[in-house]
Amino acid sequence: MTGKVFAADLAAPTPALLSTAVNDVGIAYTDAAGRANPGFVELSGGTINDLTLQPGLYKWSGDVAFSTTVTFRGSATDIWILQIAGSVAVGSGGVNTGANVVLENGARAENIFWQVAGNVNVGTYGHLEGVFLVASGMIFRTGSSLNGAALVQTAVTLDATTIVKASI
Repeated sequence: MTGKVFAADLAAPTPALLSTAVNDVGIAYTDAAGRANPGFVELSGGTINDLTLQPGLYKWSGDVAFSTTVTFRGSATDIWILQIAGSVAVGSGGVNTGANVVLENGARAENIFWQVAGNVNVGTYGHLEGVFLVASGMIFRTGSSLNGAALVQTAVTLDATTIVKASI
């Protein structure tokens, strides 16, 4: 583990900091979930393999899954919000293959918000970009990675995972 680990049973001020963080995640989750007038509804029935997503608000009433590349194309100031009422399943990946999120034309991980009501399951060597606001749990399988943040209300499970914090 490189970085910091926080737990509710550590010495002060950690419990207070965690309470504040959990509250802030709840506010961010509610804000993202409450955004109205999506430009994209039920895109590809939730199977977003090989799609290029332009900036905007996306909404799915169920699960979202991909096992290939998903590209976010836009400038460094563009914003994406993905409202997902179900879970997210990211297939296994590998170097330049499989389940990978790619950023193009200056798109930035800290401007991509995945608001997920269910679980997120990242397959072996799958790679993600963005800020994950997750109501349930998030599981990272062996060798998976995230450039961004995993802000989860319950538990994050890591197995030889690399997470690089985006500038949020």
